Amino acid sequence: MEQNEKINYSMNLNIWKDFFKLLKPYKVDFIKLTTLNVSLGILDSSFPMFSKYAIDNFVAKKSLDGLGVYIALYLLAIILISIVIYGFIVMAGKLETKMAYDIREKGFRKLQELPLSFYDNKAVGWLLARMTSDISRLSETISWGLVDFSWGLTMMIGVTIYMVFLNWKLALITLSVIPILAVISVYFQKKILIAQRGVRKINSQITGAYNEDIQGAKTTKTLVREDINLEEFSALTNSLKEKAIRATILSSIYLPLVIGLGSVGTALAITFGGKFIMLEIISYGTLVAFISYTAQFFEPVRQMAVIFAEVQAAQASAERVFSLLNEEVTIQDSEEVIGKYGDIFNPKRENWPEVIGKVEFKNVSFSYNNGEQVLDNFNLSVEPGQTVALVGETGSGKSTIVNLFCRFYEPTSGEILIDGKNYKEMPQTWIHENLGYVLQSPHLFSGTISENIRYGKLDATDDEIVEAAKLVDAHDFIMNMEKGYDTEVGEGGSLLSTGQKQLISFARAIIRKPKLFVLDEATSSIDTETEKIIQDAIQKVLEGRTSFVIAHRLSTIKNADKILVIRDGKITEAGNHKELIKKKGYYYNLYTNQFIDEQSKNVLG
Repeated sequence: MEQNEKINYSMNLNIWKDFFKLLKPYKVDFIKLTTLNVSLGILDSSFPMFSKYAIDNFVAKKSLDGLGVYIALYLLAIILISIVIYGFIVMAGKLETKMAYDIREKGFRKLQELPLSFYDNKAVGWLLARMTSDISRLSETISWGLVDFSWGLTMMIGVTIYMVFLNWKLALITLSVIPILAVISVYFQKKILIAQRGVRKINSQITGAYNEDIQGAKTTKTLVREDINLEEFSALTNSLKEKAIRATILSSIYLPLVIGLGSVGTALAITFGGKFIMLEIISYGTLVAFISYTAQFFEPVRQMAVIFAEVQAAQASAERVFSLLNEEVTIQDSEEVIGKYGDIFNPKRENWPEVIGKVEFKNVSFSYNNGEQVLDNFNLSVEPGQTVALVGETGSGKSTIVNLFCRFYEPTSGEILIDGKNYKEMPQTWIHENLGYVLQSPHLFSGTISENIRYGKLDATDDEIVEAAKLVDAHDFIMNMEKGYDTEVGEGGSLLSTGQKQLISFARAIIRKPKLFVLDEATSSIDTETEKIIQDAIQKVLEGRTSFVIAHRLSTIKNADKILVIRDGKITEAGNHKELIKKKGYYYNLYTNQFIDEQSKNVLG
């Protein structure tokens, strides 16, 4: 266990190195803020000297000579401290906001760059916790906590210098508790850090549980899982409570120890300072200054103990944030490609060649990260404008073929050519901007119908939106709504039927006039009547475009140029509908069974 803690501690140092790299744009602000805190520490540590002077010169001598100058200097020091504190609060607030914004922007940028494989095993709550609470904790601690640390350190150094200047022997006696404090701090540092890591981890799990329960509310109701969900969520919250209490107890033990040692230091100053007065080694003013300095010395120590606990929590948050920011982007363009064609955020579209639509898979093999091989030496050639339908059982490799074609994944070996060129020699955005993709369960964004169609082409005119809707037979149902194209779709399109969402997603995909198209089980969750409308839309949409269709209802792919039966990542049958029916193989059996089933439903219906 001890060895494990040392490893974690070393890793944290690397995490902080990464974090301070992010501070480079704010280096000037950070230096200014630190300078203000150092100035505040110097001014604070000077005030007991005013008390010493007043006691030794005005009280002990019973004289008011120089009182006016003393008052003027004292007021000047108060004004300076007020100005410094004001500047510190304003600048720390700005720095906190800027850093949180910058880190969140980098995190969101990273999420845009990461491939689909990253999202395969990452829960939404895992990501939300890092982008929200973890980043807030981190920026808050840096802008306030670590900067306060510079004030505390300056105070301690300034107080130590003044104490040594006044009487070095009494200073050594008073500060003799510091080595004990250092040992206690190192011990509690590790314990608090481990506890805070546990708290942040479970907090992420709770965020994920909230998200899943909200999204799965209908399933929860139909399965009558309310009590089970409550038990599972209660277990998480109880675990968080236990770990949070442990972290709080550790901090609560640490802080009183610091306060207790500070009291011991004060007691030593009074005890030995009294003896020194009796021996006339020091003056009354010096003793009063020493008592003030012992309180001043251990006040920043107490504050730093609190900051220290916050830094431990922030360190745990930093580890989680940087685990996202440092996530490896497994699919990325080469420097040569970026130099010529630009990247995702700064594309050089003027250098992009026009997509014709010829697609080739050459000896393509693919394995997921877990080692599961899906494709082995897969070959396929598709001419421009052809429609290729993929048929097969779940897990046969259909979606993998499509995801490789879209470059959501890349081949483990072999190559994929588009218009005769390995698509790795072109930017990812070149493919994606020429790609229309319609999912089995289309996702609409909160907003109006027109806004959702415009997502496919942000500079589309109202006429282009209407034209796209008419092309996929969505215009009529849209105009039958009270607000037409200004109708709100609700979160995820919840205010529309599945068929309506599907047609809008067709319009959204087609408005940019892509040369490549993918339909993933696009008619599997709609009724027969709506299917006829969507079938007509499909024929219009696919015309003249190189298309891949993952088919659930085989009636939708009768007109495909090629139908491929995929089993265990290999093509076992290939041909058009008529050719495969004549073969009377797997496709024939699948089609006839599905046809009989649909006819039976129509008769019974």
